[in-house]
Amino acid sequence: MGIFKNKVVWITGATSGIGEALAKEFALQGAKIIISSRRIEELERVKNLLKLPEGDLLILPLDLEDLSNINILSQLVINKFGRIDILVNNGGISQRSLTKDTSIETDRKLMEVNFFGTVALTKSVLPYFLKQKGGHIVVVSSIVGKFGFHLRSAYAASKHALHGFFESLRMEIYNENVKVLIVCPGKIRTNISINAYTGDGSKHGKMDDSTNKGLSPEDCARKILKGIENNKEEILIGGNDIKAVFLKRFFPTLFSIIIRKQKAE
Repeated sequence: MGIFKNKVVWITGATSGIGEALAKEFALQGAKIIISSRRIEELERVKNLLKLPEGDLLILPLDLEDLSNINILSQLVINKFGRIDILVNNGGISQRSLTKDTSIETDRKLMEVNFFGTVALTKSVLPYFLKQKGGHIVVVSSIVGKFGFHLRSAYAASKHALHGFFESLRMEIYNENVKVLIVCPGKIRTNISINAYTGDGSKHGKMDDSTNKGLSPEDCARKILKGIENNKEEILIGGNDIKAVFLKRFFPTLFSIIIRKQKAE
């Protein structure tokens, strides 16, 4: 089963899309898994799909906007498994609204969930990684963590913030045998656009055509596990869309001309 057999893996946003696919893939690899999201009934559904022994699976409901019990949840993981080997920060929410139409409350909520929630959970787990002299932090960002895009101002800001924070953290813990992988997916066939916030914080409720044509969550999950196995610091996952990252790096003026003309959904 490889390097993930008996590893203790905590996955947020584990009840759909990339998170659910990661839970299934880690289960196939023989890992012990903690699955977290806000929806208890969906956590139960994923638990039944994984078919793991009770001793190898823990359900922990978690709302990344509510940081009050994060240290308690981390301690529950330690109480059950004795350690945490991999933390996958996958939970988050996207956006589909023009900057001028987006309330500051919605901007703040996106930052609370995508950035502060992720940072708080990581800080809660980090002492255990340092104590056990090992661990792997996986952060699911986005290609808009590398550049801005239409209808994504606060979402892109939250993902840019993750890069700054976790690149800094990686340097600080490099000699502690704790690794950090930042994952930048492009278009992945998930419900991300359906659940995205509009300007007033309501759900977008529609599947973007480009998202519907994206890479499968299962393929994305397998690439993430390969990135962990190979100790990568950052990986891009997607189709032609990820070429935009390289276009911006090497031809920034041309990138600006092209990206402005791209369809926003």
